[in-house]
Amino acid sequence: MKKTIMRKYAKLAVQKGVNLHKGQACVIQASVSEHDFAEMVAEEAYRAGAKWVRMEWTDQAVTRLHYRHQTVTELCKVADWTVEKMKFTAKELPCMIHIASADPDGLKGVDPGKMQKAMIAQSKVFKPIQDEMENKYQWTIVAVPSKAWAKKVFPGERTSTAVEKLWEEILRAVRITEDNDPAAEWDRHNQTLREKCEKLNAMDLDYLHYQAPNGTDFKCWLIPGGTWHGGCDTLPNGKVYNPNMPSEEVFTSPLRGKCEGTVVSTLPLSYQGTVIDSFSMDFKDGRAVAVHAKEHQDLLEKMIAMDEGAAMLGELALVPHDSPISNSGVLFYNTLFDENAACHIAMGRGFNETVPGFADMSKDELKEKGINDSMIHVDFMIGCKDLNITGYTRDGREVAIFRDGGWAI
Repeated sequence: MKKTIMRKYAKLAVQKGVNLHKGQACVIQASVSEHDFAEMVAEEAYRAGAKWVRMEWTDQAVTRLHYRHQTVTELCKVADWTVEKMKFTAKELPCMIHIASADPDGLKGVDPGKMQKAMIAQSKVFKPIQDEMENKYQWTIVAVPSKAWAKKVFPGERTSTAVEKLWEEILRAVRITEDNDPAAEWDRHNQTLREKCEKLNAMDLDYLHYQAPNGTDFKCWLIPGGTWHGGCDTLPNGKVYNPNMPSEEVFTSPLRGKCEGTVVSTLPLSYQGTVIDSFSMDFKDGRAVAVHAKEHQDLLEKMIAMDEGAAMLGELALVPHDSPISNSGVLFYNTLFDENAACHIAMGRGFNETVPGFADMSKDELKEKGINDSMIHVDFMIGCKDLNITGYTRDGREVAIFRDGGWAI
């Protein structure tokens, strides 16, 4: 991939992704294998006026070694210095840029029970600090192809060719070409998503009914007065940023604990470094009560048992089947991309910002409004070309939201 195009992408992540302002700090999280691109992002952050940039490096292979060789007791320990670092981050509120590149199967075979116990122990320490930071800082997720990820997406290609092809698909998805202005493209795209949100917000929907021939038959109720969001987001201090690049979705947080029926996955889910395909989930009284999968059902069962809110929904997202990523025909095995190819739902944590006035509400007040809370937020795709979604308004009207996989509004 040409460095001029990579530079354009790095600049987009800083200027349109987190929208870094002069004098702000920046944290970049990236795999050691993607050092070159991460360095470009750091340079663009400084060019935009960052007062400092901190790199947080990861290595999936080493993470796998930790899970394989450390005891559960050791994995559950949280060092004091890591807590202090998180507290410093919560105080400083730097812009956060996450560069995704992991192998979708990179942690396959790791004991899911061991991983679950470690995540629960660490979440008890870090989640209260993360909650304090929520909706107070700019963040974004972008992606670059690692060799392992590229070979998963294009298994029949030589590694170098697979990486190049995945680069091309990623850049197309984030609206970058050699001669365009990607920032202007994102402004136009965000306006389109805002218009969909405005239409949905004006309907005052009570609940949605999802139906598809594959077995999906699902009803989910919405928070009274809750709002739909899409594209760029705005913090209470007025700063605008794009959290997901790419993004084709319009989303809201449903009413905590009120949904019924069955949803069937339509794309594989890469969860905790393991790809899970062909599964379904049954809901009763607002909770997932059963999961069914050909493989790795135990991992899904552990996922919805992570904490009290893990079996409840935190997000409903609408994406037409006729979206750029869906039309590419590429299965990315990465939620950042695949969730933008199909309608999806998310287990676990909801989005406080979908409740008007959230910034002045306590955690308990948001829960009372209907926002779910959990240590997890796991999206999986349920959209397909023959999905129908019908909305029912609070004044008793029936409205077609999706017909045959596409917008009906």
